[in-house]
Amino acid sequence: MSAEAAEADALTTIRREIERNALRARNGLKYLTGARFVRTGTTPRDLVWSHGKSQLWRYRNDHVTRRPPIVMYVGLVGRSYVFDLYPGNSFVQKLMDQGFDVFLIDWGVPDEVEARNTIATYTLDLLPRAIDAMLEATGDDEVTILGYCMGGCLTVASLGAGTGLPVKSLILAAMPTDFSKMGEFFEPLRSGSLDPDSIIDETGNVPASLVRTSFRIRKPTSDLVVYANLWQNLWNDQYMEGFQAMNEWVNDQVPFPGAAFREFLSDWLIANGLVNGTLRIAGRRREGRHRADRRGRAAARPVEERAGADRQASRRPHQPRHRAARRPGDDPVDRALRQRARRNEGRLTWRSASSKRRTPSASKRSCARSRRTTARFSRKTSPIPKRFAR
Repeated sequence: MSAEAAEADALTTIRREIERNALRARNGLKYLTGARFVRTGTTPRDLVWSHGKSQLWRYRNDHVTRRPPIVMYVGLVGRSYVFDLYPGNSFVQKLMDQGFDVFLIDWGVPDEVEARNTIATYTLDLLPRAIDAMLEATGDDEVTILGYCMGGCLTVASLGAGTGLPVKSLILAAMPTDFSKMGEFFEPLRSGSLDPDSIIDETGNVPASLVRTSFRIRKPTSDLVVYANLWQNLWNDQYMEGFQAMNEWVNDQVPFPGAAFREFLSDWLIANGLVNGTLRIAGRRREGRHRADRRGRAAARPVEERAGADRQASRRPHQPRHRAARRPGDDPVDRALRQRARRNEGRLTWRSASSKRRTPSASKRSCARSRRTTARFSRKTSPIPKRFAR
């Protein structure tokens, strides 16, 4: 490179840095004074359902071409607007552009009233209620669920406890599973050297400031990296929009309901019940395996009721309406169950030489055995249905 070219290149670099420093000064003052580069959560939406602090929102979309609808939510300590950060960088908007009908569950900011909420309150009551309201609003029979971070834990717990949520597709993003890998910050809680009640404030909840500190301590150098990158890109308006929106969400936690915190600490963090298979929700054991029907839905296996479980630990579980709302005949498993129920309605009683009076089973094996048995039907019984007569 010639001396003239090198000199011209140096002048260009100096001029660029001078311009960027001027932009850094402008954006730095704007950032320090709390001015907004961009607004978060601005996509138009309508309230569909609410219960206490919890709300179900539906984003306005006149061009829905894909079914079923999708519902998303975060955990109990995060803000839901992470899915809709700002115009041009909104996950919700990208889904809507692809023709999806998008819903959002916001658990709200807990206070003294929500301090008694347990994990079961959200998994067995509020989540099924929100899904019911969503199905009623759309007329669909199934949903796609996206659970982010602790929201994924709530989803797995709800399905494993046998709520029967009509889930066609399940998406778990950034969900913690093995809580033994959570780091040394939680070791005092695991060892018992720190009393959980000592970190609960006068409202009965874990304060949001402590929740925020727990995330920072896990990565103590993260703030240094963040601000180093901020200085390098302070001149860039587009970068500042994304930085302010994301940094706002990262530092915008909500209190952790006290009862749910104690339960999450003992059953998830200390016992690591999700991995060890010991997790129980309101006395219901979470099954680690699921059976899939012919349509590919993941349906929770039957659950066992723990002996002596405290049924008053949470509000009475909500009984989902979506099971009865499904269209008849749309599922092979449902049809088989209905046929079995109809067979049991017309039960017969008979007497044979080798058995006392009994009730026939609905299974094929019992029916076949009953046909081979020389039976003398009681005069007091009803006529023999055609399906049992030869």
